[in-house]
Amino acid sequence: MDYLVIEGYKDAADCFSKESGLKPFVDSDSILNRMIIRGAIQRGDIDDAIGRVNELDPEILDNNPLLFFHLQQQRLIELIRAGLVNEALAFAAEELAPRGEEHPDLLPELERTMALLAFDVPKAAGVAASGPLAAPPHVAELLSPSQRLKTAGELNAAILASQSQGREPKLPQLIKMLNYSEELMGPTGPGKWEFPRLDLEGALGIGAGAQGGVVRNGGDTEAPLAV
Repeated sequence: MDYLVIEGYKDAADCFSKESGLKPFVDSDSILNRMIIRGAIQRGDIDDAIGRVNELDPEILDNNPLLFFHLQQQRLIELIRAGLVNEALAFAAEELAPRGEEHPDLLPELERTMALLAFDVPKAAGVAASGPLAAPPHVAELLSPSQRLKTAGELNAAILASQSQGREPKLPQLIKMLNYSEELMGPTGPGKWEFPRLDLEGALGIGAGAQGGVVRNGGDTEAPLAV
């Protein structure tokens, strides 16, 4: 349940709640607000995201100067992507340069963002520029969809923290703990035990060899996983 709530899957969380009888630890409106804010960042509308966060709780950005810098950085990236060079220069001078002076550790990130102005910039996120003026990878990655996702994830975590909720879902961490325990107990680890091991990739339907999930018996034979 916490994975669905933290990641903002409102409809899935509602269905899971009804079928399992479990109540989500936050209300549906809270999930919806975070989904809308995350969606605004993922489509590049940083002003809308900032406005909605301030309506939700003005202290979130007031108490997180690094987060606010990253949002402003993302806004600068979107201006450069749109080809609004004059607006980007003015915004950087008025909003980001003063923060760089106050926090010198932020200057390298600001300089990396400003370097986008020296290269060909694709208009759409995820489309790589080509030719002699293509940006180097460490600069070009600022224009990738993953950069928007990174910013959206940071803001999502801050909103959850302001609501006294966990920032990260427990499920991925539990899976890592299970894998680690199996390695320790298995035939190649200190435990040197032979026991059935769950093939999580198969059970979750991911990976090239996924077949609905299998249980590995000591690494030699496989049996279908009953679900």
